[in-house]
Amino acid sequence: MTTLTLTEPRARFLDLIASEWLKLWSLRSTAWSLLLGALAVVAFNVGTAWDHYRYWFQYDAEGRAGFVRNEMALMDAFTGNASMVLILCAAAMGAVAVVGEYSSGLVRTTFAAVPARGSLMAAKLLVVAGVQSGFGAVVAGVSFWSTQAVLAERGAGLPITHPGALRIVVASALLAPVCALAGAALGALLRHSAVSVVGSVVLLLLLPSVLGDRRHLTAVLAHATPLHAWQRLVGVGPAAVEPYPWTAGGAWLVYALWALGAGAVAVVAVRHRDQ
Repeated sequence: MTTLTLTEPRARFLDLIASEWLKLWSLRSTAWSLLLGALAVVAFNVGTAWDHYRYWFQYDAEGRAGFVRNEMALMDAFTGNASMVLILCAAAMGAVAVVGEYSSGLVRTTFAAVPARGSLMAAKLLVVAGVQSGFGAVVAGVSFWSTQAVLAERGAGLPITHPGALRIVVASALLAPVCALAGAALGALLRHSAVSVVGSVVLLLLLPSVLGDRRHLTAVLAHATPLHAWQRLVGVGPAAVEPYPWTAGGAWLVYALWALGAGAVAVVAVRHRDQ
Protein backbone atom coordinates (compact mmCIF):
# COMPACT_ATOMS: atom_id res chain seq x y z
CA MET A 1 0.00 0.00 0.00
CA THR A 2 1.41 3.38 -1.03
CA THR A 3 1.04 6.46 1.11
CA LEU A 4 0.36 9.76 -0.57
CA THR A 5 2.16 12.72 0.94
CA LEU A 6 0.55 16.08 0.38
CA THR A 7 2.87 19.04 0.42
CA GLU A 8 1.77 22.62 0.90
CA PRO A 9 2.37 24.62 -2.29
CA ARG A 10 5.04 27.23 -1.86
CA ALA A 11 3.68 30.76 -1.54
CA ARG A 12 4.20 32.85 -4.63
CA PHE A 13 5.79 36.26 -4.22
CA LEU A 14 2.63 37.97 -5.46
CA ASP A 15 0.71 36.12 -2.74
CA LEU A 16 3.15 37.48 -0.16
CA ILE A 17 2.67 41.00 -1.46
CA ALA A 18 -1.11 40.61 -1.29
CA SER A 19 -0.83 39.29 2.26
CA GLU A 20 1.37 42.17 3.39
CA TRP A 21 -0.97 44.64 1.72
CA LEU A 22 -3.93 43.26 3.67
CA LYS A 23 -1.96 43.25 6.92
CA LEU A 24 -0.91 46.87 6.49
CA TRP A 25 -4.40 48.14 5.74
CA SER A 26 -6.01 45.99 8.43
CA LEU A 27 -4.42 48.33 10.95
CA ARG A 28 -6.73 51.25 11.67
CA SER A 29 -3.71 53.40 12.42
CA THR A 30 -2.45 53.14 8.83
CA ALA A 31 -5.17 55.26 7.24
CA TRP A 32 -5.22 57.74 10.11
CA SER A 33 -1.43 58.12 10.09
CA LEU A 34 -1.39 58.79 6.36
CA LEU A 35 -4.28 61.26 6.58
CA LEU A 36 -2.92 63.23 9.53
CA GLY A 37 0.60 63.19 8.11
CA ALA A 38 -0.65 64.50 4.76
CA LEU A 39 -2.65 67.28 6.40
CA ALA A 40 0.34 68.33 8.50
CA VAL A 41 2.74 68.40 5.55
CA VAL A 42 0.37 70.33 3.30
CA ALA A 43 -0.50 72.72 6.12
CA PHE A 44 3.14 73.68 6.66
CA ASN A 45 3.59 74.40 2.96
CA VAL A 46 0.34 76.29 2.43
CA GLY A 47 0.92 78.22 5.65
CA THR A 48 4.22 79.55 4.35
CA ALA A 49 2.69 80.52 1.00
CA TRP A 50 -0.22 82.18 2.81
CA ASP A 51 2.21 84.29 4.87
CA HIS A 52 3.84 85.55 1.69
CA TYR A 53 0.43 86.24 0.19
CA ARG A 54 -0.84 88.03 3.30
CA TYR A 55 2.20 90.27 3.82
CA TRP A 56 3.01 90.74 0.13
CA PHE A 57 2.46 94.49 0.11
CA GLN A 58 4.48 94.98 3.27
CA TYR A 59 7.57 94.22 1.21
CA ASP A 60 9.00 97.03 -0.88
CA ALA A 61 8.87 96.92 -4.66
CA GLU A 62 12.40 95.59 -4.92
CA GLY A 63 11.63 92.80 -2.44
CA ARG A 64 8.57 91.72 -4.40
CA ALA A 65 10.49 91.85 -7.67
CA GLY A 66 13.31 89.80 -6.14
CA PHE A 67 10.81 87.18 -4.92
CA VAL A 68 9.59 86.70 -8.49
CA ARG A 69 13.00 87.06 -10.13
CA ASN A 70 14.65 84.49 -7.86
CA GLU A 71 11.74 82.02 -8.22
CA MET A 72 11.18 82.01 -4.47
CA ALA A 73 7.69 80.60 -5.02
CA LEU A 74 9.35 77.23 -5.54
CA MET A 75 10.68 77.37 -1.98
CA ASP A 76 7.09 77.50 -0.73
CA ALA A 77 6.18 74.44 -2.82
CA PHE A 78 7.78 72.19 -0.21
CA THR A 79 9.36 73.77 2.86
CA GLY A 80 12.02 72.49 5.22
CA ASN A 81 9.53 72.12 8.06
CA ALA A 82 7.25 70.05 5.84
CA SER A 83 10.16 67.79 4.86
CA MET A 84 10.90 67.08 8.53
CA VAL A 85 7.28 66.13 9.18
CA LEU A 86 7.31 63.93 6.09
CA ILE A 87 10.49 62.18 7.19
CA LEU A 88 9.12 61.56 10.68
CA CYS A 89 5.79 60.18 9.44
CA ALA A 90 7.32 57.96 6.77
CA ALA A 91 10.08 56.55 8.98
CA ALA A 92 7.67 55.87 11.84
CA MET A 93 5.26 54.00 9.58
CA GLY A 94 8.09 51.96 8.09
CA ALA A 95 9.36 51.00 11.53
CA VAL A 96 5.91 50.13 12.91
CA ALA A 97 5.09 48.03 9.85
CA VAL A 98 7.98 45.72 10.79
CA VAL A 99 8.00 45.95 14.57
CA GLY A 100 4.22 45.60 14.93
CA GLU A 101 4.35 41.91 14.12
CA TYR A 102 7.07 41.29 16.68
CA SER A 103 5.29 43.16 19.49
CA SER A 104 2.00 41.35 18.85
CA GLY A 105 3.61 37.92 18.43
CA LEU A 106 2.07 37.55 14.98
CA VAL A 107 5.53 37.11 13.52
CA ARG A 108 5.71 33.52 14.86
CA THR A 109 2.58 32.58 12.94
CA THR A 110 3.82 34.39 9.87
CA PHE A 111 7.19 32.62 9.83
CA ALA A 112 5.54 29.27 10.48
CA ALA A 113 3.30 29.78 7.45
CA VAL A 114 6.07 31.23 5.27
CA PRO A 115 9.55 29.98 6.24
CA ALA A 116 11.12 32.06 3.45
CA ARG A 117 11.82 35.03 5.69
CA GLY A 118 13.79 36.99 3.12
CA SER A 119 10.99 36.84 0.57
CA LEU A 120 8.47 37.78 3.22
CA MET A 121 10.44 40.84 4.29
CA ALA A 122 11.03 41.83 0.67
CA ALA A 123 7.27 41.72 0.07
CA LYS A 124 6.65 43.83 3.16
CA LEU A 125 9.22 46.40 2.06
CA LEU A 126 7.70 46.63 -1.43
CA VAL A 127 4.27 47.27 0.06
CA VAL A 128 5.59 49.89 2.47
CA ALA A 129 7.58 51.59 -0.29
CA GLY A 130 4.60 51.53 -2.65
CA VAL A 131 2.21 53.02 -0.10
CA GLN A 132 4.72 55.69 0.90
CA SER A 133 5.42 56.52 -2.74
CA GLY A 134 1.72 57.17 -3.23
CA PHE A 135 1.61 59.17 -0.01
CA GLY A 136 4.62 61.24 -1.05
CA ALA A 137 3.22 61.86 -4.54
CA VAL A 138 -0.10 63.07 -3.14
CA VAL A 139 1.35 65.44 -0.54
CA ALA A 140 4.02 66.79 -2.90
CA GLY A 141 1.53 67.29 -5.73
CA VAL A 142 -1.15 68.87 -3.55
CA SER A 143 1.43 71.07 -1.85
CA PHE A 144 2.75 72.36 -5.16
CA TRP A 145 -0.69 73.02 -6.62
CA SER A 146 -2.07 74.74 -3.51
CA THR A 147 0.97 76.90 -2.75
CA GLN A 148 1.31 78.09 -6.32
CA ALA A 149 -2.43 78.80 -6.49
CA VAL A 150 -2.12 81.01 -3.41
CA LEU A 151 0.92 82.86 -4.76
CA ALA A 152 -0.66 83.22 -8.19
CA GLU A 153 -3.08 85.70 -6.60
CA ARG A 154 -0.04 87.96 -6.20
CA GLY A 155 1.33 87.16 -9.63
CA ALA A 156 4.15 85.04 -8.18
CA GLY A 157 2.91 81.46 -8.67
CA LEU A 158 4.72 79.15 -11.06
CA PRO A 159 3.47 76.22 -13.19
CA ILE A 160 4.72 72.65 -12.89
CA THR A 161 6.39 73.10 -16.30
CA HIS A 162 8.68 75.80 -14.90
CA PRO A 163 12.33 74.67 -14.86
CA GLY A 164 13.07 72.91 -11.58
CA ALA A 165 9.44 72.65 -10.45
CA LEU A 166 8.94 69.01 -11.38
CA ARG A 167 12.23 68.06 -9.74
CA ILE A 168 11.03 69.57 -6.45
CA VAL A 169 7.80 67.58 -6.59
CA VAL A 170 9.54 64.30 -7.49
CA ALA A 171 12.33 64.73 -4.92
CA SER A 172 9.82 65.53 -2.18
CA ALA A 173 7.59 62.62 -3.15
CA LEU A 174 10.46 60.08 -3.19
CA LEU A 175 11.74 61.28 0.18
CA ALA A 176 8.83 59.39 1.78
CA PRO A 177 9.61 55.84 0.56
CA VAL A 178 13.35 56.30 1.14
CA CYS A 179 12.78 57.26 4.79
CA ALA A 180 10.11 54.59 5.24
CA LEU A 181 12.57 51.92 4.14
CA ALA A 182 15.19 53.32 6.50
CA GLY A 183 12.66 53.11 9.33
CA ALA A 184 11.78 49.55 8.37
CA ALA A 185 15.46 48.57 8.43
CA LEU A 186 15.85 50.01 11.93
CA GLY A 187 12.70 48.18 12.96
CA ALA A 188 14.12 44.89 11.71
CA LEU A 189 17.34 45.50 13.65
CA LEU A 190 15.96 46.92 16.91
CA ARG A 191 12.53 45.22 17.06
CA HIS A 192 11.06 47.77 19.46
CA SER A 193 8.60 50.43 18.29
CA ALA A 194 9.68 53.36 20.45
CA VAL A 195 13.40 52.66 20.07
CA SER A 196 13.05 52.26 16.30
CA VAL A 197 11.15 55.54 15.93
CA VAL A 198 13.67 57.40 18.10
CA GLY A 199 16.50 55.82 16.13
CA SER A 200 14.88 57.01 12.90
CA VAL A 201 14.68 60.57 14.23
CA VAL A 202 18.33 60.50 15.25
CA LEU A 203 19.52 58.96 11.99
CA LEU A 204 17.37 60.91 9.54
CA LEU A 205 16.88 64.28 11.28
CA LEU A 206 19.23 64.97 14.20
CA LEU A 207 22.43 63.60 12.68
CA PRO A 208 22.07 65.51 9.37
CA SER A 209 21.30 68.72 11.26
CA VAL A 210 24.63 68.66 13.13
CA LEU A 211 26.74 67.79 10.10
CA GLY A 212 28.12 70.99 8.64
CA ASP A 213 29.65 71.62 5.23
CA ARG A 214 32.71 73.60 6.31
CA ARG A 215 34.98 70.55 6.64
CA HIS A 216 35.47 67.89 4.00
CA LEU A 217 34.60 64.89 6.19
CA THR A 218 31.42 66.35 7.67
CA ALA A 219 30.39 67.67 4.26
CA VAL A 220 30.74 64.21 2.73
CA LEU A 221 28.79 62.65 5.60
CA ALA A 222 26.09 65.31 5.30
CA HIS A 223 25.80 64.77 1.55
CA ALA A 224 25.26 61.06 2.21
CA THR A 225 22.02 61.68 4.15
CA PRO A 226 18.53 61.78 2.58
CA LEU A 227 17.74 65.17 4.17
CA HIS A 228 20.75 66.89 2.60
CA ALA A 229 20.09 65.10 -0.69
CA TRP A 230 16.55 66.50 -0.66
CA GLN A 231 17.85 69.99 0.13
CA ARG A 232 20.25 69.76 -2.81
CA LEU A 233 17.49 68.70 -5.19
CA VAL A 234 14.96 71.36 -4.17
CA GLY A 235 17.38 74.26 -3.94
CA VAL A 236 16.27 77.34 -5.89
CA GLY A 237 17.37 80.93 -6.22
CA PRO A 238 20.95 82.18 -6.32
CA ALA A 239 23.27 79.29 -5.50
CA ALA A 240 25.13 79.69 -2.24
CA VAL A 241 28.89 79.32 -2.37
CA GLU A 242 29.77 75.97 -0.80
CA PRO A 243 33.28 74.80 0.09
CA TYR A 244 32.44 71.29 -1.14
CA PRO A 245 29.68 71.51 -3.77
CA TRP A 246 28.01 68.44 -5.18
CA THR A 247 25.70 67.56 -8.03
CA ALA A 248 22.01 66.76 -8.34
CA GLY A 249 23.01 63.39 -9.78
CA GLY A 250 24.87 62.64 -6.58
CA ALA A 251 21.77 63.50 -4.56
CA TRP A 252 19.62 61.12 -6.64
CA LEU A 253 22.28 58.44 -6.09
CA VAL A 254 22.01 58.97 -2.31
CA TYR A 255 18.27 58.33 -2.54
CA ALA A 256 18.84 55.10 -4.46
CA LEU A 257 21.61 53.81 -2.20
CA TRP A 258 19.61 54.46 0.97
CA ALA A 259 16.59 52.62 -0.43
CA LEU A 260 18.64 49.64 -1.61
CA GLY A 261 20.82 49.56 1.50
CA ALA A 262 17.86 49.74 3.88
CA GLY A 263 16.13 46.92 2.02
CA ALA A 264 19.24 44.75 2.17
CA VAL A 265 19.71 45.40 5.90
CA ALA A 266 16.10 44.49 6.67
CA VAL A 267 16.22 41.26 4.64
CA VAL A 268 19.55 40.16 6.12
CA ALA A 269 18.40 40.98 9.66
CA VAL A 270 15.26 38.89 9.41
CA ARG A 271 17.14 35.97 7.85
CA HIS A 272 19.94 35.72 10.38
CA ARG A 273 18.19 36.48 13.65
CA ASP A 274 15.84 34.34 15.67
CA GLN A 275 12.26 35.47 15.78
